[in-house]
Amino acid sequence: MSNVNVRENAKKPKKIGVLTSGGDAPGMNAAIRAVVRSAIFHDLKVIGIKRGYDGLLSGDIEEMNAHSVSDTIQRGGTILLTARCPEMMTEEGQEKAASICKILSLDALVVIGGDGSFHGALELSRRGVNAICIPGTIDLDLACTEYTIGFDTAINTAMDAINKIRDTSSSHERCSVVEVMGRHAGFIALWSGLTGGAEEVLVPESEGKTKEEVIEQIIENRAKGKKHNLIVVAEGVGGSASLAKQIEQLTGIETRATILGHLQRGGSPSAVDRMHASIMGYTAVQCILNGETNRVMIYKDGKHASMDLEQALAIEKSYNGEMYNIIKILAI
Repeated sequence: MSNVNVRENAKKPKKIGVLTSGGDAPGMNAAIRAVVRSAIFHDLKVIGIKRGYDGLLSGDIEEMNAHSVSDTIQRGGTILLTARCPEMMTEEGQEKAASICKILSLDALVVIGGDGSFHGALELSRRGVNAICIPGTIDLDLACTEYTIGFDTAINTAMDAINKIRDTSSSHERCSVVEVMGRHAGFIALWSGLTGGAEEVLVPESEGKTKEEVIEQIIENRAKGKKHNLIVVAEGVGGSASLAKQIEQLTGIETRATILGHLQRGGSPSAVDRMHASIMGYTAVQCILNGETNRVMIYKDGKHASMDLEQALAIEKSYNGEMYNIIKILAI
C-alpha cells in the first residue's frame, strides 16, 4: 500500500461528481453507469457534470440516480456530453474549477477521458480536489495502462470499413488509401492495418517509408501479381488524398482515398469496452470508499488496478515497431 495515497483519518465520503471530457469514446456511458450505480449502492450522492470541465465551470450539473443511467450501457457517445475547455488550461480556470468542487462539497471528482482530461484533473488535485481518473480514449495513448475504453470498438469499426473497401477495390483492381484516427498515436492505424491485411501502414511515431518508397512498393506488388494494395495512414501523418493522387499519377493504378474520421468514435461499444468500463467505474468508487486520493484506473498484466495520478502522467509511452514488422512480413 506504500504507493497508494490514503487520506489520514478520512471521513466517510458522501458526495462525488462525475464528468466526461475531451473526445468521446464508446464505453464512456458504461463507465458512467458503473460509477453512478456503485456509488448509490454505497449511499453516495452523485452529481453529473455536463460538457466536461466547461460544464463544471458554468455549473451545468444535475444529481443522478440509478434511473439516470438506465438503458445506457449499449449506447455510444456520452450521456453527460463533452466539450473542449480552453479556460481549464489557464490558472484562473483551474482555481475556479477547484473552488466549485469545494462549494459542491465533492469528496471526489471522477474524470473519464484521455491525457488532456487527466492533466486537468492533476491541476485540480494540486488544489485540494480528490481526482479519480478513468481512461476513456480510442487512441490507446496513455502509457500507464495497457487498455483504454473505446479502443476495441474503434478498431472493429475501422476493420469493418476496411473490409468493405477491400471488397470493392479488389473488384476494380484499385489501390486503397484509408486514413484512420490518431493525431499523435498510431495504435489504431497499426491494429487496423494488421487486422485488415494492409501492405503498408504510416504512423506519426515513426518516419517509416517515404511516399516515393510506398509507390515503388506498389509497383513491385503489381509486378508480382497483386491486384489490390491497401495503405493505412494515421491521421497524424495525413495527406491521404494527395498520396492517392500521386500513386495514380505515377503508377497508372486507379487509387481511392477514404478518410474514416469520426465514424470511429461512434457506435455501440463492444463487449470488451463494456467490460473494462464497468470494472473501472466500479474500481474508481472503491478507491473513493477506501480513502485513496488522486488515482488513475489502469489495466496491467491482465488485472484492473489503480496508480497515483501524477506518476501515471509522468510515464512516456514508447513506440514499439514489432507490430509494424509483423504487418510487413505478412504482406509479402
